[in-house]
Amino acid sequence: MVAEHSAGRLPAGDLDALASSSGIRRVHVLAWRDFDDPEAGGSEIHAHQVVRRWAAAGLEVTVRTSGAPGLAEQGSRDSYRVIRRGGRYTVFPRAVVAELVGRHGPRDAIVEIWNGVPFLTPVWAHGPRMVLLHHHHGLLWPTVLPPVAAQLGSLFERRLAPPFYRSTPVVTLSKSSRVELCEALHLNGEQVHVVEPGVDERFVPGGSRSVEPLVVVAGRLAPYKRVDMLIEAVELVREKIPEVRLEVIGTGDAEGDLRRTAARLGAGSWVRIRGRVDDDGLLDAYRRAWVVASASSSEGWGMTLTEAARCGTPSVATRIPGHMDAIADGISGFLVEDRTELVGRLTEILSNPLLRDRLGAGAREWSNRFDWQRTATEAFRVLASTVRDR
Repeated sequence: MVAEHSAGRLPAGDLDALASSSGIRRVHVLAWRDFDDPEAGGSEIHAHQVVRRWAAAGLEVTVRTSGAPGLAEQGSRDSYRVIRRGGRYTVFPRAVVAELVGRHGPRDAIVEIWNGVPFLTPVWAHGPRMVLLHHHHGLLWPTVLPPVAAQLGSLFERRLAPPFYRSTPVVTLSKSSRVELCEALHLNGEQVHVVEPGVDERFVPGGSRSVEPLVVVAGRLAPYKRVDMLIEAVELVREKIPEVRLEVIGTGDAEGDLRRTAARLGAGSWVRIRGRVDDDGLLDAYRRAWVVASASSSEGWGMTLTEAARCGTPSVATRIPGHMDAIADGISGFLVEDRTELVGRLTEILSNPLLRDRLGAGAREWSNRFDWQRTATEAFRVLASTVRDR
């Protein structure tokens, strides 16, 4: 059985009632990075949007993550507690030990966010639990670790860890990601539930489109995001639409390589790498863009695509698990197989105002189904079901 929410917004009271009747009062969440971490991405946004609503429903939520420069070891945000200790890799054993000795305080349930490396909660955590797993990280290991370490990490994710999770509910973001997890990790399909992410209410149409054709890409600048391929694609688009511009929003390890790619192509006049922007800056970019694009090779969803869609901006993105559910192909944008098709679809949208308007309207209508309150409610419903199961 696959758990999926239906269209239509759920009132906050549904989550309040569910939390009150579940028998769960204190929830601990183990995650790799914190929402305020400079390298935070979609996984951290998702976790924040969910747990802040759990806290608003009366739950005592503690989120344990790794530390980050400039962030205090402990603090609170939107009525939930945050503990940041350990490095990027030491956070895993340190968080487990802290839970075993009760350093985080008592809990009624535990949630782990499996972001490549799991916390192995089924091995040591008793009581209600579930896992948030956005996607299989198989293609990412070689981009972040040396060859031998990447092979070991992939082996651990694909073969060693999954058997421990056969009886643990796993929440993922899309149908296509669910298929990938079941095929690649051999997870128990009956335990993998689909709960789509929401779109923040601040993303609404407004402002004015850029005078010049504008493509925007937003997100963490990591090698697997393949922003370099997007820069090369836009260069080819410029052969037919020479006035097109590209804005790159975000920071990450690949930023230096992207600047070198732009320099190699002589793209300084039409590529703008903006780095991290605030909420207003991101909203403005979505509203000014003629199209938002992603050439990523691995995603659990594609939040920038649905955020832009809520602003009435269509998308073009690679046909991969996650993207396949974030875009309604031919309605809110287009899915593409390779760079050639990416160039073709970008050129088509940028040169055809009637198509662009149709896709923009379709994107706005499509995105209205995604609601964070429903996401938080349905995710907690999965966690609450483990109380009854046990």
